[in-house]
Amino acid sequence: MPVITVRIGKGRPIETKRALVAALTQAVAETLDVSPDWVTVLIEEYDRENWATGGELHADKFGPGFGKTGTVEV
Repeated sequence: MPVITVRIGKGRPIETKRALVAALTQAVAETLDVSPDWVTVLIEEYDRENWATGGELHADKFGPGFGKTGTVEV
């Protein structure tokens, strides 16, 4: 049974998460030749003040709202 863990910043709408898990499930099921019912996707969400890249917290580096609708600041 494949298990996929996706780590993302908090704030994306549930519709986006639904699309993500559907796409991941389909890709893994086809690639590994298993039933989609066997694929588990776990989404771990992080507050931007608890995530850093390049020595800077994302809350400081990108500002509030960054990534909430994808990968561009809103």
